[in-house]
Amino acid sequence: MSGNRRSALLATAVLVGGALLMTACQDSATDAGAAQSSSPAASDESAAATPSGSSTPDSGGSADKGSASGGKGTEDGAGSGADTGDGVRVPVEQSCGANDINWSTRSETQAGGYILVMAKAKSGISCILPAALPTVAFGSDGTEAGPAEQSVGQPITLSGGTTAYAGVNPKSTGGNGGKELDSIIVAVGDSDPDPVSLSVGTITVQDPIVTNWHTSPTDAVPFNFN
Repeated sequence: MSGNRRSALLATAVLVGGALLMTACQDSATDAGAAQSSSPAASDESAAATPSGSSTPDSGGSADKGSASGGKGTEDGAGSGADTGDGVRVPVEQSCGANDINWSTRSETQAGGYILVMAKAKSGISCILPAALPTVAFGSDGTEAGPAEQSVGQPITLSGGTTAYAGVNPKSTGGNGGKELDSIIVAVGDSDPDPVSLSVGTITVQDPIVTNWHTSPTDAVPFNFN
């Protein structure tokens, strides 16, 4: 083979090889560009596959918890009262005052005669009469009745139809002494700011005594134990 022909063949081979190499590089660049251009699309598809808000399940759970907490705080309607520790509140009953009570009296003949004092809570009120003597006073000098019983009674909850009874003997001594009155002053303890005056008819008062509060009128007879 002549030198001119060999040179021509080599030149042709070089040209063909270069063309193939350039074609391969262009294909690689095209593929890379396609891959890069497909990345945002893939991200869009991923975003579309994930619903908005699905990445915040905790916040949704917190909202539910907050709602439950709000409900718990309003289980008793007002959120008041004593907390039992599990979010439930129970009403706390107050001590009775004289102005929480509807009062009435009647005269009895047992034990030489006495006045039966009756106490009922006013409508819608629930309160506690303490385990202590009612305060009963007589006349302008404020003479107070002493205890007719030797032991302290039990507290009584007044609510609805419950009635508490106390017996008052205005004259626990014999003889003709004493002062005549027609009303008594009753309070729930010495610190009651709203004592009431109850009409009892004409009575003679000397060394008066009073029982504790009872739920039965037969237990409120003021026998003199002195």
